[in-house]
Amino acid sequence: MSRTPLARSRRVAPVVAVAAAATLILAGCSSSSGGKKAEEANNNVSAGKATTPRMTIAMITHAPSGDTFWDTIRKGARTAAAKDNIKLIYSNDENAGNQANLVQNAIDQKVDGIAVTLAKPDAMKAVVAKAVKAGIPVVGLNAGLSDWKKQHLLSFFGQDESISGEALGTKLNSTGAKHALCVIQVQGAVNLEQRCAGVKKGFKGKTDKLYVNGADMPSVKSTINAKLKQDSSIDQVVTLGAPIALTAEQSVSEAGSKAKIATFDLNKQLISSIKDGDIEFAVDQQPYLQGYLAVDALWLYKNNGNYSGGGEQPVLTGPAFVDKSNVDAIATFAAKGTR
Repeated sequence: MSRTPLARSRRVAPVVAVAAAATLILAGCSSSSGGKKAEEANNNVSAGKATTPRMTIAMITHAPSGDTFWDTIRKGARTAAAKDNIKLIYSNDENAGNQANLVQNAIDQKVDGIAVTLAKPDAMKAVVAKAVKAGIPVVGLNAGLSDWKKQHLLSFFGQDESISGEALGTKLNSTGAKHALCVIQVQGAVNLEQRCAGVKKGFKGKTDKLYVNGADMPSVKSTINAKLKQDSSIDQVVTLGAPIALTAEQSVSEAGSKAKIATFDLNKQLISSIKDGDIEFAVDQQPYLQGYLAVDALWLYKNNGNYSGGGEQPVLTGPAFVDKSNVDAIATFAAKGTR
């Protein structure tokens, strides 16, 4: 899989390989939902038996319903939980206030660790502080790179959204694009705003933003469609999630637009679109790895006092580009729902 020079030159520390290597040597088994055998069969995971005491970990995300990206994060978390003798309690809510309530519920249950996303960090600050004060170790994943240290999390697993956006924008300079439309599916989500800001920084052409309701795909389609009809100079659509990209395909077709589509994030349907040339490329942040490492880091902290990234640097899981040149190598894993 290719990686941009930008991503290589600006990564903060060579911790991903260390963290990944550490996880590979650990053994264990369990299940967060009683479906261990089916989960292992689906993922072709060969798990051993952990001899460490049973732990309970809560993972609380800002995932909207129906977004396949988060299914991949959850699979990674479940695999680590199965290996490490962990009971995993997963919950999600797109509303930041409700997500904070879910964290409070985890505190009340006196879980052994919490993994949380900070898409809207200000809304999560108080409840995360409560968890830390209660002596519950907390790690961050996916969203919150700018805030995880401020909120005293142990570690963070994800990509630098600004760098990723800039890398995508720079890549567009070589495709001939002149006018990009960056589609944001959740207004106020810091990580999504950072992606579009990065695109604008790296892209030499014009960049506009368009807000859509990611929970309503017919609305997403019609909103993008209307924008493309309104401004025929738009020759590039940039989406921030695989389901939005697949919907944008329909919008481009129905609008009679010649705009090309690039996106962040993958799923198995998107792999087919890249193969067919309907979508140029995707930026992969490896969500399976984010879920896996977040859970495994809490196990390592509990049982060996480890801090992934030394507690000082994030563990970067992206960005990497997936396009026609390497999509076949990724397709097998995407078909299993792990990429």
